[in-house]
Amino acid sequence: MSTKKSVKLNTVYWGLLLFIIAHVLIFLVAPRIDPFVDEHDIYIPTQTSTSIIWWPGEVTLPDGEIIEVPAHSALGPILIYIFTAAAVLGLTLSKIPLTALKVLLRLLFALLFSWGAFIATVFYLPLPLAVAIAIVFGTLWFVIPLIWLHNLVLILAVSSLGAVFGRFITPWTAMAIILALAIYDFLAVRFRYMLWMADRLSQINALPALIIPKNNSEWNFNLKKREKIIEVDPAEREYSILGGGDIAFPCLLTASVYFAQGWKPAAIIAVLGLLGLVSVYAIQAIFLKGKPMPALPPIAAFTLVGLLIIS
Repeated sequence: MSTKKSVKLNTVYWGLLLFIIAHVLIFLVAPRIDPFVDEHDIYIPTQTSTSIIWWPGEVTLPDGEIIEVPAHSALGPILIYIFTAAAVLGLTLSKIPLTALKVLLRLLFALLFSWGAFIATVFYLPLPLAVAIAIVFGTLWFVIPLIWLHNLVLILAVSSLGAVFGRFITPWTAMAIILALAIYDFLAVRFRYMLWMADRLSQINALPALIIPKNNSEWNFNLKKREKIIEVDPAEREYSILGGGDIAFPCLLTASVYFAQGWKPAAIIAVLGLLGLVSVYAIQAIFLKGKPMPALPPIAAFTLVGLLIIS
């Protein structure tokens, strides 16, 4: 096998491995949530297992029980929030100089990464130790954003988000979110909006994506010293980029299925999501010759098949 092919396969293997690690974390964190909230007497709304909850309000479950669905469990408010956040971020990046945004956005990312590390550890470690680990991880990333550290804290953040919010929404609501975002992902990549936004965020070291270097020696590279991460031309590209949402939303669906139906159906969804990512790399290599492509549409297709199977 040629060196060029070995490099391509290396980035694929790492992308698949990080996807697997995120889902392993789902199965480590999700089972701890209900015992934790019961122990601390924290109220969490009951999750239905089959229907899409479109809007907050009263919902009648199959057994006749009437529950109150909050905004964070309904599809409508979630989609409004996601697309509004994307629009506001794009407008902000286009109107405000990057130098003015750098510290603010990096602080927000550091807080998110600290929260992810906290959620991933608080169910297993004493509270003070979990808080200390969260502060250390967030601070280290803010000061020294090494590539391996960036990927680690991002994986902790997306898996923690998936595990927590998967407890609040139904599997079909999570699937509807993925399908809507898959359409957005396709259009955003097709019209280069996603590439533009990723390039702008990478310039201030606040890229919400996994950064996989082609050269293994660069895993310890400091992102502050790299002027350009995003490169459209495959021949000039030094890194493979996998969006955080391409892992976060499959994790959300896996966690939601776990809370609704148990670990075996959730494992099926996780495997189908992984096969979806495999198909992304295959399509990119065979048909697009390494050019950027949206990852969510194929992942959405495979997870939809999985959800239909377990339903």
